[in-house]
Amino acid sequence: MLEDDSGTRPKRARPGTSLVLGFSEEDKRGTMQPHDDALVVTIRIGGYDVKRVMVDDGSAAEFPLVGFEGKSVTPLGMVRLPVQTGLDMVEVDFIVVDAFSPYTAILGRPWLHALGAVSSTLHQKVKYPSGGEVSEILGNQNMARQCMIMAIQHRPEISNLAVAEGDL
Repeated sequence: MLEDDSGTRPKRARPGTSLVLGFSEEDKRGTMQPHDDALVVTIRIGGYDVKRVMVDDGSAAEFPLVGFEGKSVTPLGMVRLPVQTGLDMVEVDFIVVDAFSPYTAILGRPWLHALGAVSSTLHQKVKYPSGGEVSEILGNQNMARQCMIMAIQHRPEISNLAVAEGDL
């Protein structure tokens, strides 16, 4: 089976069968199990290979946005960028925020639906139909764990601590 630099691997359908997007025990091969890692990939966005992209099938354009610090985040705007997976290109609207995140970008349901893809954090893969084949985007568990460490080590500004101490 061939794999290109983007981590995608095509699987051809047998003649006369339809493509089925699903996961099996075999799809877990090569992953560290058991785990609770986020699905983090490197993917081509706007013509650049972007690392630390979280695939979140629970995310859509939801307001208000809440950052990793638990505070509401005001969007600065929106930018539409092409996201390339193998030979397929999908235009995606990204909400731009000025807030801490261990992830460079988050791809959610709108991208998955536009691509016709399904994702699995357990199997650390995204599967999507492409040219009569099932292609895969492989997650990077080491990168996911680095992102988790960054989120844990991040220290938000402690502006309310002095007020709380004075109230004691």
